[in-house]
Amino acid sequence: MASFSVEDFVGDGCLKELLPKLLEEGWDDVPTLKIMNSDDMKVINMTQQQKDALELRSYVHDRALMQYADKLEASQKCLPELLNLSSADLYLQFGMKRGHLARFLQRTSNEYAADPLPASMTRPSRQRTITPSRNDSIYKSGLMSINSRKLQSMVRSGPAGNSVAYDVTIEQSLSDFKMKDGQIFKGIVAAVPDEPRGCGCVQSPPIIETVAPYSVIDNISVQKLTPEYKIGMERLVKTKTPPMKASELWRSKPAVLLCLRRPGCIMCRAEAHKLYARKPIFDALGIQLYAVLHEHIEAEVKDFWPRYWGGVVLLDKSREFFKALGGGRLLKDKFVSGFLLNPRAIANYKRAKAMGMDSNFRGEGEIKGGLFIVGKGKSGIAYQFIERNFGDWAPIAEVIEICARLQNQHHSHEGESTRSLQESEYV
Repeated sequence: MASFSVEDFVGDGCLKELLPKLLEEGWDDVPTLKIMNSDDMKVINMTQQQKDALELRSYVHDRALMQYADKLEASQKCLPELLNLSSADLYLQFGMKRGHLARFLQRTSNEYAADPLPASMTRPSRQRTITPSRNDSIYKSGLMSINSRKLQSMVRSGPAGNSVAYDVTIEQSLSDFKMKDGQIFKGIVAAVPDEPRGCGCVQSPPIIETVAPYSVIDNISVQKLTPEYKIGMERLVKTKTPPMKASELWRSKPAVLLCLRRPGCIMCRAEAHKLYARKPIFDALGIQLYAVLHEHIEAEVKDFWPRYWGGVVLLDKSREFFKALGGGRLLKDKFVSGFLLNPRAIANYKRAKAMGMDSNFRGEGEIKGGLFIVGKGKSGIAYQFIERNFGDWAPIAEVIEICARLQNQHHSHEGESTRSLQESEYV
């Protein structure tokens, strides 16, 4: 599976010598590194060989084929040249398995690829910028909204070797995730529709249809198990951090909290990987990402972070977030009735398996998880998704759209406050 460790991403290739420079310039996580454009490469004096290596490794990372990255790079062939090789050549030269050949040559769907970033998505500049003053007309008009901030162009070579450069805005990038015609917006409280289990003989556990009150999550005690991943940092927090109130997490920025049944579960790992792959978009929207566990098995956390999730991992020892998803009680399901007799759960398992995930059966796996999007300060829960069936994922388009709405509301309120301040000063 494609790891989110930068050290694993660069492997033993020519990008390894660039690690100190990448860290210095802020390219310190894999999702951000993968959207580096030609101008960014020029700033850090990348050689053509290093540019080709980054393109190649980004491609195989999207397709969960990183086990071949070092061999492919060592061939000194660029990506278009490799894509023009026959299946027989790829097998003989690199030992690619038949299913991996189809994946590499784009003959399969992109489900296994953990929903890679769209080509139009670029990263806002990490160069230091001057903060506009309150008298600046751009600031006053609210045009500092991320939806109107112009981004640099991104250059990527296609299979034919042709490079196409184009300018985009974050608004255009977000349009890729707008709810399309035919998609059903599941609303503030969301869950996948219920389906018959065991030929209709088994009833699924009921779920709540109202959003959890903010007061339920405000004072939850959580403990940080890992920091946000950056190049070269310790793999876990060295000293045991004291518990903190959950409200501190979103005191200054909105937050997405992914509540996982079990970090060793193949479906939980797939969901976490899929969500964290979109980190540059959430960064651009000013949204923080947290994974929440209900039990602490250190070996499991080490295996989970940063391989499948590079964000902060929290422990909710009292399981209050999980109770909030169930309306005050834990949502639980049995392996036989909830998985073996549930066609939806089996389909979810196959989807995760196709992404090349490893898994194990250590830890409590019957407690259902879900996802919260919590607004800044005390503005409350904007969205919650409930894992009705084992392996249900919150739709990525819906999560990003809710986050974009939160960001737009924040800038609208900021603009109104600025106008009110100016009017009072004028009077």
